[in-house]
Amino acid sequence: MADSLEQIIQEQRKSMQSSVEYLGKQLSQIRTGKANPSILDNVRVDYYGTDTPLPQVANVSTSDSRTIVIQPWEKSMIEPIEKAIFGSNLGLTPQNDGDVIRISIPPLTEERRKELVKQCNAQGEDAKVSIRSARHRAMDAIKKEVKDGFPKDAASREEEKVDAMTAEHTKRVDEVIESKEKEIMKV
Repeated sequence: MADSLEQIIQEQRKSMQSSVEYLGKQLSQIRTGKANPSILDNVRVDYYGTDTPLPQVANVSTSDSRTIVIQPWEKSMIEPIEKAIFGSNLGLTPQNDGDVIRISIPPLTEERRKELVKQCNAQGEDAKVSIRSARHRAMDAIKKEVKDGFPKDAASREEEKVDAMTAEHTKRVDEVIESKEKEIMKV
């Protein structure tokens, strides 16, 4: 009985950690005015009829804080990569010199920065909702075990553990959001 409860709580801990990690990945794709190759991670290129992520057909790196450089593994892929970047609706304009593609990242306006902060906060709130869902599932499992004869004092300790775990992950979400806000608002 206690083993299955511990297993359920561990699953919910993993779920909470996944929520924080997913938030981090989502926020890394928000353009902050600085060149970051990860904003192109979701761009899909037509690679000989197969929809392939850009990092699998080219080397994506930064040459300075405002320029992303894309070096295709094959020269014939330059045009499909350009087309994929235009089609991704990221608002980026690739420039091709025949060998590599360069993308200049324009500085953000104050208004755009505030919009991005709101977007980050909304994604952070989604992560917190996911964490609270995991907490709810763990608490339901504890209550079910109590009905099946699990001691109430042990259940109270487990509930405290779950609450502490929830608070810890919620705090991590807040830290991730705060860090991204500073990055966005930095001129």
